[in-house]
Amino acid sequence: MSESKIKPDRTLDQRGLLCPMPVINANEAINGLSSGKILEVVCTDPGSKPDFDAWARSRAHEMVSVVEEDGPPKIFKFFIRKGA
Repeated sequence: MSESKIKPDRTLDQRGLLCPMPVINANEAINGLSSGKILEVVCTDPGSKPDFDAWARSRAHEMVSVVEEDGPPKIFKFFIRKGA
């Protein structure tokens, strides 16, 4: 799904933070959403892709899209649909 077509219900800016903070903060943010709602997380941590993939799978959330924007710094945008 194209980033431009995804309408997040909440955006969490985690630029400048390193593991594990973006995942910890995303977990807290998504807990405040209803099932099926989408959280967008924006971060610059180069290790965030495997971290967010593993976290989403372990919590039964759906990784709708991952967008990488060249930097510096490189920016990662994760669109995560909250599971049941």
